[in-house]
Amino acid sequence: MNDNTIAVIGAGTMGNGIAQLAASAGLKVHMIDVNASALDAGMTAINRALERAVSRDKLSADDAAATQARLQPATSLEGIGECSLIIEAASENPEVKRSIFRQLHEAAHPDAILASNTSSISLTDIAAHSGRPDKVIGMHFFNPAPVMALVEVIRALQTSDETFTRTRDLALQLGKTPVEVKDSPGFIVNRMLVPMINEAVFVLAEGVASAQDIDAAMKLGSNQPMGPLALADLIGLDICLSVMEVLYAEFADSKYRPCPLLKQMVAAGYLGRKSGRGFHHYA
Repeated sequence: MNDNTIAVIGAGTMGNGIAQLAASAGLKVHMIDVNASALDAGMTAINRALERAVSRDKLSADDAAATQARLQPATSLEGIGECSLIIEAASENPEVKRSIFRQLHEAAHPDAILASNTSSISLTDIAAHSGRPDKVIGMHFFNPAPVMALVEVIRALQTSDETFTRTRDLALQLGKTPVEVKDSPGFIVNRMLVPMINEAVFVLAEGVASAQDIDAAMKLGSNQPMGPLALADLIGLDICLSVMEVLYAEFADSKYRPCPLLKQMVAAGYLGRKSGRGFHHYA
């Protein structure tokens, strides 16, 4: 096991962002996705991001090349035995995550930490299915991962102090600010943020104001850098819906009821920026 080598499971928006961040910080990174097309798209996204950074004089060409060299894309778990920590960044589906963690337990070094980038799913539940519950922890990055400063480090009931300390230290090594969080639905940020977004969708659905005016009102009236509906498009409407469904199921409180319009948007495939259309349209 090598302390300077990690793996990221999933090459989507969050997965490739975390992989880029870790490789830029000097770590060797196995970026793994069973879907070869998704893996290629993830590598393309990283390369484009590095090219933009070079063109804006935020990164030297040599540093960009070194970052690319530290990335090891793969479609299987072969090779993760050398990783000290593995970050799962797959879809927000409890059974998918349980299955992935069972596979990771079999393939990873016995002392490796298994972290999840879940935005709302119970880490205690994931840990219970992992085969190594004391080494399971949440490591919730925010989009875009290379830019956003916060990482929520979430302790499952089973997480050991050593696991927490090693994970927090990695977040610091990546240049992030970690905050310690107990395993609770939505953790800190999404517990407060996504219900606000959901309420903005209700305001839209009730015809109180247009999407543009809702966002403008919150930007100008609350000094937010981005309106709630534009933020939902950036996060992904499917992710927002998943968080609301977890909050509603776990707390059994009607204040967490997902807006029917949010459900309809997801059913229609209008997921936000990643699909080209959400509450706003994107080229």
